[in-house]
Amino acid sequence: MKISKYNSKITLDFLLNEKENQFFDRKSASIKINKLAEAIVGFANANGGLIVVGIEDGKIQGVLSQGNTKVNDIIQCGFQKCIPSVNYKYENIPVKKDNGKEDEIILLHVEPSVDKVHKTEADEVFLRVGDETIKLNHEQRLDLEYDKGSRLYEEQIVEGCTLDDLDKEVLDKYKKILDFNGSFEELLLARGFLRRVNGQIKLTVAGVLMFAKYPTAFIPSARLRFFRYDGTKADVGTSMNISKQKVFEGPIPKLIEESKKFIDTQLREFTALDKNTGQFITVPEYPPFAWQEGVINAITHRAYNIHGDDIKVFMFDDRLEIHSPGRLPNIVNVENIKYTRYSRNPKIARALTEFGWVRELNEGVKRIYRDMEQFFLDPPVYIETNSSVILTLKNNILMRRQRREERISSIINRSWKSLTDDEKVALEIAYAKEKLKTRQLADALGKSLQYARKILKKLEEKKLIKKIATSNYDPNLHYILNTEDESGTADK
Repeated sequence: MKISKYNSKITLDFLLNEKENQFFDRKSASIKINKLAEAIVGFANANGGLIVVGIEDGKIQGVLSQGNTKVNDIIQCGFQKCIPSVNYKYENIPVKKDNGKEDEIILLHVEPSVDKVHKTEADEVFLRVGDETIKLNHEQRLDLEYDKGSRLYEEQIVEGCTLDDLDKEVLDKYKKILDFNGSFEELLLARGFLRRVNGQIKLTVAGVLMFAKYPTAFIPSARLRFFRYDGTKADVGTSMNISKQKVFEGPIPKLIEESKKFIDTQLREFTALDKNTGQFITVPEYPPFAWQEGVINAITHRAYNIHGDDIKVFMFDDRLEIHSPGRLPNIVNVENIKYTRYSRNPKIARALTEFGWVRELNEGVKRIYRDMEQFFLDPPVYIETNSSVILTLKNNILMRRQRREERISSIINRSWKSLTDDEKVALEIAYAKEKLKTRQLADALGKSLQYARKILKKLEEKKLIKKIATSNYDPNLHYILNTEDESGTADK
């Protein structure tokens, strides 16, 4: 049963069982008011969110036992104990405790601050990061103050865009996700994508980006461009090596979905050995989560106030580069990006979290690192330039050799490391091409036919390959990998 008039997703079950995260926190009714102020400041300085007071360890405490003065202090904490006052709404929700007694819990719906840095009466600044509220040092406070200005763009009014310009399909999906029964106008007003200005309804930049059918009609840079290059560098002029390019436009939820589907078709696949099962499996060129999260983060957190520059995805033979306009928010840097979260566009980030696209607790970036490691690939590389953030996911030739090495090693049932480099090349060709000729090996090694025959003879003696020929003079003589064990029984 829904219990909040401000957020239809909130039920008592949600308040009791939802994991604490970037947008949600529980506090005991006995919390000291100055500690509650720290939490409110942390949410306001970050992306906003919900604080429920009166639930602890999965049980309803209620707040009435604290007395009217304490209940009133909880409600007014954000106004009286935070400097400047925090913008939030509160609700007193009737509940029943486990013993059957009636009580209340308090919901504090904290709005993200756009252009202010809030602090406590003790002159301390806090920031919500994942499921923690952290205290900022002096340098971090200065960075946060500097960065607040860039949030203003998401809140700006877009003249000329009306409700008729919005994508009803995306809006319907959003209403369904939130289980919202009101009109589109009421929904967008409640979520801050619409504002009343002089008695008129006006869409904000965030509203246009999220829900307009054609956001580029109002914000020209709101697109993503994909480029596929042949080779490992971008050539120009007559040597231009772009083999595929595509432009994606539309409301952000569709932009994500359509670009994700297309990029997936451009990725190659490789064969690898599943070490858990011992079976050969087909693996994608990059971990699916890693590249998808990289694209989603670029769309969510880019600086949309930078015009004339789009999000770009460059695919080379050995790497994928995702370029997002704008520098990292100043509380985040390439050293702490794995653990620190601060959204330049909090309303967009919040909505995409509700759509299921944006990960909480900074899980996304940490998982990119983890998935790349599990694919035996280099760690992701984040680079910050004067005008953009670049994420590079590497899938180099050496990695592909390792994957081939794993399969070949399993087929021949021998120690790969005991072989010479030239013997490994011979086996790789035999695997990749399914058969190997003497001339083919000589050309690959840049050696003579006599030397190639010597390598092949050694591998044949080791029973790693076998000769296929009707005679020594057969023009079709070639070698294949030996898939039989030493007893002559074929591997299954």
